[in-house]
Amino acid sequence: MNRTLHSLGYYTVSKQGYKASGIYQEYLSGASEVEKVSSVGDGLKGVIAIVVASFLWGTTGTAAQFAPEISPLAIGAFAMGVGGILLCVSAHRALARDAHILFSRPWVLLFGSVCVAVYPLAFYSAMRLSGVAIGTVVSIASAPLFAAVLERVISKKPVSFKWAVSFVIGAIGIALLAAGRSTETLGLLEAQRHQTLGVVLGLVAGLTYAGYSWAAKQLIETGANSTSSMAGLFGCAALVLLPSLYFTGQNVFESTINTSVSLYMAVVPMFLGYLLFGYGLRTTQASKATLITLIEPLVATLFAIFLIGEAFKPVGWVGMGLVCLCLLIQTVKLPVFLQLSSRKAIT
Repeated sequence: MNRTLHSLGYYTVSKQGYKASGIYQEYLSGASEVEKVSSVGDGLKGVIAIVVASFLWGTTGTAAQFAPEISPLAIGAFAMGVGGILLCVSAHRALARDAHILFSRPWVLLFGSVCVAVYPLAFYSAMRLSGVAIGTVVSIASAPLFAAVLERVISKKPVSFKWAVSFVIGAIGIALLAAGRSTETLGLLEAQRHQTLGVVLGLVAGLTYAGYSWAAKQLIETGANSTSSMAGLFGCAALVLLPSLYFTGQNVFESTINTSVSLYMAVVPMFLGYLLFGYGLRTTQASKATLITLIEPLVATLFAIFLIGEAFKPVGWVGMGLVCLCLLIQTVKLPVFLQLSSRKAIT
């Protein structure tokens, strides 16, 4: 018989049921015991943390454009590598305490670390080849799909009704956003084959982004602290990324601008951003977290327009509105009648 836990007006059914909170609702299958449900306050803080992190990440493409002499491989390796070291230093106590938990899932740790190492190389290369807005949009747009696939195939978690609705709206929005580039701007880009390669690298970035989000969530659910989980993944990735600068990082400290950009990327978006992201994952499912980060391409596009000069047609602005609607659906509780209808559809 299913057991129900009532706490602060929220409930969880332990087997073939569903759980609901003030922030999200998802159908559960095969759970063996009652789980604790996060309070509204904790869930909201997690969402806000991911939103702030996404805003900081949205500045990276524009910042990188101010140092075009630096290879995208070098700026990605430096930002993520140094950011990983800073995360390890700030979380050294949590890492020492949770080391046995992290190493109890060696394949998850390895998979997540590889994803962290590959992500910045693919992401910054995609932006260099296809432009800040397109590179960011493709990378982040594909992440929710890959995250849902990972959770469905590996974790056996079903996709929620709210996620499906918001994903469709968000996918349409980012498609319109990508299609909204003006022909004049497109004429300034590199050869078409370079843009195609940039889109492919953006998809690789989306896959690896979803991959390390999923891995971090698995480590957190195993019992590790969110900070030590992110620090563990990024620290392992730094062991590969930082040595690669010997081959690609000749221009990182060549000028004051290059040094400033490199340090900003490592400390603010990477270090602070991923601290916030790890905190948010404590109460937010990976597929939902990657959906909320759709704010990143929105910020990146606005910065690209007003600071770099990339131009968009009206359809691009319509896409931005749909992305905002997607975020609203994710962060606002569904009306009661929609919750009831989604539960009936599930049962």
